[in-house]
Amino acid sequence: MIERYRDFLPVTAATPVITLLEGNTPLIPAPSLAAKIGRDVKVFVKYDGLNPTGSFKDRGMTLAISKAKEAGAKAVICASTGNTSAAAAAYARRGGLRAFVVVPDGYVALGKLAQALVYGAEVLSIQGNFDQALEMVRLIADRYPVTLVNSVNPYRLEGQKTGAFEVVDALGDAPDWLCIPVGNAGNISAYWMGFNQYYQAGHSRKLPQMMGFQAAGSAPLVHGQPISNPETLATAIRIGNPASWELAMTAKTDSKGTFRAVTDEEILEAYRILASEEGVFCEPASAASVAGLLQCRDQVPAGATIVCVLTGNGLKDPDVAIKHSGNQIHTGLTANVEELAKVMGF
Repeated sequence: MIERYRDFLPVTAATPVITLLEGNTPLIPAPSLAAKIGRDVKVFVKYDGLNPTGSFKDRGMTLAISKAKEAGAKAVICASTGNTSAAAAAYARRGGLRAFVVVPDGYVALGKLAQALVYGAEVLSIQGNFDQALEMVRLIADRYPVTLVNSVNPYRLEGQKTGAFEVVDALGDAPDWLCIPVGNAGNISAYWMGFNQYYQAGHSRKLPQMMGFQAAGSAPLVHGQPISNPETLATAIRIGNPASWELAMTAKTDSKGTFRAVTDEEILEAYRILASEEGVFCEPASAASVAGLLQCRDQVPAGATIVCVLTGNGLKDPDVAIKHSGNQIHTGLTANVEELAKVMGF
């Protein structure tokens, strides 16, 4: 990814590129979603769950870890609801650095926690939420020889902006709407940076409206103030005080976009639609972008091209998948053709 977009990234010949061949994720047509909106709208999903560690975080982490390595760092640290910890651990270990991750106890999906552990991160679980974890790691990075790789690290957003480049490269222009989940607000900020840089370089003829969607129980940007105890089953966006608040507000204002809240029920419905009708299995937080699009369907301009960013893979959170799929497992059946056929309705 760094090599592909080197001219747009803050790297030099002296930067040791730590990569797992991230990026180049598919922009998948979503005809079922388009049909639900109608009016000749085209809908695509940018499935960043197909990155090496299963989320969009790899885009920023390849650059953050490469620059940390260039600066002589021996260890990195991050606070995480899960995906950042997985990406930080994978790229840090790839680069020969120690990785420390601070997570809120009981609020990290098992798939993500498993990744951080198996990659070799040292996991520190605190009794608190993500916002408190981020406060802790910022203080640690200020006082001790360890590099912070959360999205307050500017290299993270520089790497994540490549998602916008790929969207334009695939479509031949920017979309009319870019729908995106918003948690810590780094990704919406990064995409807006990327769209602007590509536009200024003449790679697109327009800029999209940035449509940011937060979980209703965790929607500080919608309400205009931090939330001390955010709640949502979409743990990846369970954040009450986004680190990139001001950048995200600029993206919304300058693009004439919006921030809206979607309920957990709307998120789960979009999650099931994506899987059962489009064949795309994303984690719950990712489905917030589609839930938001469906909530705003009457406002979509006729003939518009819409891209919904799916930030993470569904295998990140198997518990939610099993609990909320809406399908049952037929258990206790004998190994008998007639019995199986009967259950199948034949």
